[in-house]
Amino acid sequence: SAHVSAADCHVLWAQKDNVLQPEADVTATEGEAVTLGCEYNTSSTNAYLYWYKQDINDRPRFILSRSTFSYEKTEDGVKNRFKSRLNSTLRSIPLTIVELQPSDSAVYYCALGDIASYHTNTTHSYI
Repeated sequence: SAHVSAADCHVLWAQKDNVLQPEADVTATEGEAVTLGCEYNTSSTNAYLYWYKQDINDRPRFILSRSTFSYEKTEDGVKNRFKSRLNSTLRSIPLTIVELQPSDSAVYYCALGDIASYHTNTTHSYI
């Protein structure tokens, strides 16, 4: 099984620009699907949302990005099992991992960026 927990570590650079991890702990069995939530607030009309995966003793590695203007990018190695759709109405970008594997155990970061700045705002989940 895989254990999923959430912890907020966001830092606000502006009152309306932040990300929030809403979930408490979740446990999932190998082969199942799990969804990690991420809610965001931004005053930008050109926002980018990102998901990163950080394995133990490694740096965070890019998984996928979505934008409020329909830009999408997903790393080739995870396209089949890692899915995300940005909902600009609900201001959320959940990450769903299907066919869960032991190697999916990691820290997952949700990040918010703006095309006009290089500020990044993150929160993370443990699997």
